[in-house]
Formats: sequence, C-alpha cells, structure tokens
Amino acid sequence: MSEEPAPHRRRVRYSGKNPRRFVEKYKEHDPARDPATFEKVLASGKTPAGTHRPIMVTEIVAALAPRPGEVVVDATLGYGGHARELLARIQPGGRLLGLDADPVELPKTEARLRAAGFGPETFTAHRSNFAGLSQILAAAGLNGADCLLADLGVSSMQLDDPARGFSIKADGPLDMRMNPRRGQPASIFLLKIKPDEFAQLLSENADEPHASELAPALAGQHFPTTLKLVEAIRRTLARQPGTERELAVRRVFQALRIAVNDEFAALEAFLRMLPGCLNPAGRAAILTFHSGEDRRVKKAFAAGLQSGDFEAISAEVIRPTAAERHANPRSTSAKLRWARRAAA
Repeated sequence: MSEEPAPHRRRVRYSGKNPRRFVEKYKEHDPARDPATFEKVLASGKTPAGTHRPIMVTEIVAALAPRPGEVVVDATLGYGGHARELLARIQPGGRLLGLDADPVELPKTEARLRAAGFGPETFTAHRSNFAGLSQILAAAGLNGADCLLADLGVSSMQLDDPARGFSIKADGPLDMRMNPRRGQPASIFLLKIKPDEFAQLLSENADEPHASELAPALAGQHFPTTLKLVEAIRRTLARQPGTERELAVRRVFQALRIAVNDEFAALEAFLRMLPGCLNPAGRAAILTFHSGEDRRVKKAFAAGLQSGDFEAISAEVIRPTAAERHANPRSTSAKLRWARRAAA
C-alpha cells in the first residue's frame, strides 16, 4: 500500500508589507525568486539580507593586477564577491584558493561559485582563518601565490543574521564567534572579564572614549542576548547625546568581536608570514575597517619594505569613492593598502 504524499505547505508570508525579521526576508535571500525586490534593495543603498556586497572591487583589482594562469589566494572568502571577480581575470589556467573560518557560510559560498562555473581545478575552498595560510599552500603543493587578498571586514551575512550574535538591531544570543564550534561566546567572555581588563580592551580594540564608564557597568555581568547588552550600554551613557550612545554601541560590539575571535593575534601571525607566502613579485592587498587593523597592516608593510621583503608598498591609504560610499554605506570605513614582494 503506497503512502500518501505529504501535504504541501505554503511558505510563511511576510507579517506585513515591509518585514523586519531576518527570517521573513526571503525575497532578498533568493534574488532568483524575486529579482525586482533584490534590485530595489540594492538601489536604495542597502545590502539585501543574507548577502554581501564586495567593497572596493575596482581598486583591489588595480592593486593586484591578476593575470591569466596566476595563483590567487582570497584569505577571507566571505560571500565570494571578490573571489568571483578575481577568478574571471585569471582564466584560462588560473587557480584560486579561498579561505574562511566560518563553517556556516563557507559551504554556501563554495556552492555559489561552483554554480558560476568554477570547478575544483580552478577553485578550492578551505575552512581556516588566514593564519593557517602557509600550511594550506604547502598542502596544495604551492610555494606561494601571485596575488593575495584579505578583506578583514565582517560579512553582511553574519552581521544581519541575529542567530550569529553580531546584530545590534535584532535580538539574538550574544555569541559573535566566527566559528560557532570553537571558543566561548561573547556572553561568557564578558561575564568572566574584570573591569580594568575590559576598559583596556575597549580602548585597544575600538578606541572607545567612554571605556572608564562602560567597563565597570558591563564587565562581570550576564547579558544573554544582543539587545540586553545594547540596552545596558545606552543606559550607562544616558547623559550622552543619542548619536554618541549609538556609536558607543557599535564600538563595544566591535571590541568584543575582536576579542572573542582573537582577531589581532591572527592578523599579526598572518602579517608575519605574508612575504613568504607570495611568489617573487607577488602582490598583496589588505582591506581594513578600523584603526587597530590599519595600524598593524601599515606597520608590517613599512617593516617589510625596509627589510627588503617588499619592493613597493602603497604610499597612502586608499579609500572608497564617494559614489561607492553612497551606494554601499558599509564601505565608508574601509581602507585599502597593498604591497609587492621583491622580484628576486
């Protein structure tokens, strides 16, 4: 006797004309289903839910100058926007290695690039942060890369999804781990840290001017969700103007994210190994989004130039154009620097 087919269930509808909940924005998540909605969101200067708009693509391509047949590393694969642009420029015969520590987004991006026509002989994905680059190159039988990109920004897919714990707009568990399978969530980190240590962390990771006020109010406290922490920050700085309170919220979240993921230690390890991961005359471009990252990149590039590891570096920081900042406000704080390894 055959089983009856399961009854068809319709997709959950929007709760209103303009849904606010991340899970309801399915028209943005699936542009093929409703391209008009997707394009409308883009045209408004916003990033569609669950996607990421690659930043400074023109400037990065100019800095790296990828050519057919070259080996490229995208050390922070993310949504794959930069990788797709670079892959198109190294064909025929080129190869791109994409690294990302996020076990949630990496399989989606790999599938997205496979669907775009890039097979295993052209593109391989590796679950690792950029500090593991030298081992990945060795395992692939490569001495180095001709072009290397590291975009240090957090992808919109992570920022927008409340379940990942990065959002300051929608409630979710206070997590912030790039790899949810490793380390401790931000809620536990904040519960364990001492006020004086947290004040120092706020200053170093986010240049927070109100660190001395915020640290004793937040350190050692239990905030199970993102909005509980947001409320506590606003309450602590109640005498500050509204715009300053909101900036402080972003800075505290940034400082916590960097600490939870040990981002500066990974970046410093990556910068130390970078010259040795480039082929002679290989080019590297690094996109940063706050002063702590940019200072480290600037210092490492200058030291590499002085030691002879690099034969040229960008004279000045490169910023997005006014048109890009208008079209994609998330690009506003971006800074690009490049370096070229010595040819000999």
